[in-house]
Amino acid sequence: MKFFHLSDLHIGKQLHHYNLREDQAHILGQVICYAKDIHPDAVVIAGDIYDKTVPSAEAVTLWDEFLTGLSRIRPRIPVLIISGNHDSAERLQYAASLLKDQEIYLAGEAGEDQMQKVTLEDAYGEVDFYLLPFVKPSYVRHLFPEDPPGNYTEAVEKLISRESIDFINKRNVLVSHQFYRGSKEPVTCDSEIFSIGGLDQVDVSVVRGFDYGAFGHLHSAQKAGAEAYRYCGTLLKYSVSEAEQEKALHLVTLGEKGTSPQVERLKLTPLRDVCRKSGSLSEVLQNPSQREREAYISITLTDEEELYKPKEQLQQVYRRILEVRIENSRTKRKLDGLEEELIIQSPQEVFGDFYREMQGKDLTEEEQKIMDEIFEQAKEEDQ
Repeated sequence: MKFFHLSDLHIGKQLHHYNLREDQAHILGQVICYAKDIHPDAVVIAGDIYDKTVPSAEAVTLWDEFLTGLSRIRPRIPVLIISGNHDSAERLQYAASLLKDQEIYLAGEAGEDQMQKVTLEDAYGEVDFYLLPFVKPSYVRHLFPEDPPGNYTEAVEKLISRESIDFINKRNVLVSHQFYRGSKEPVTCDSEIFSIGGLDQVDVSVVRGFDYGAFGHLHSAQKAGAEAYRYCGTLLKYSVSEAEQEKALHLVTLGEKGTSPQVERLKLTPLRDVCRKSGSLSEVLQNPSQREREAYISITLTDEEELYKPKEQLQQVYRRILEVRIENSRTKRKLDGLEEELIIQSPQEVFGDFYREMQGKDLTEEEQKIMDEIFEQAKEEDQ
């Protein structure tokens, strides 16, 4: 079975003050072209369809155009979609029953009884896709009144444990939008949002048994603890920190039960790239490539002398400047002097310092856990 794994479309996103509608329409058009040429058995979209919970009319229109383009392909390709932390679960799930007739399956919220399951079939038999939208412990505590989940790992584990999953004989795919952690530190980007102190992390061991984990949330393509559990990353670069990354569309092939899934990266060509350039003002202005002229670009100037209106000079050459930074011996000395002063503490650290000053001792591990949960609940209520 072959299926596309994509996530974190963030339709409606702006890069600094630039509207990305044209860029997003261009890259989504390439996904549709690949779908027509390859005709996968399914298209799996693992959350963060929109960049905001209340998307603009322009963003909704672009999403509609993308879904319409996929739905017009014949034979029809099933499309499986879950909500992410940037989405409004209720808004995304609008018309879900009607769209199911078009083989478009939407899971905006975790089900009261079970996860939404979509079963597809190939030469090796059935494949069950379990759709698990983004959850916080507070979202699902009412489902487990006698033993409510105390953290994100327990929330995911309890939701999976409700299912009657045949891990022995059938192939199972989990579509999920969470911050899964394995033994290695994940690669993160400036365009991502996480809870303070890593409270939103989920131990990837709770999904062991699935033949493939189609994850969304992290913007860099990477494995999550094992070959079969993967973040596909974004289709576009959404921050300067992603400038060196090569974005791609992931084509996953599931063979018979017991074999490892194969993942192929299909090349994507953005309408405009995101890149960095560094050097003296004269060097940066000299003979830039057409790609650099059109790109969303971060420029670092290394001149030691004072410059006359450097941004205005750069704007004569580069059309989409994201930022202009000065990095020379003077700025480095200033940063070195301020380094110790610019320490930003988390709310937990501030409370810990206060407790230590008042009580003359540190919080115990259990007390720290309780405070972490209190701060996380306060954050949820503030959103």
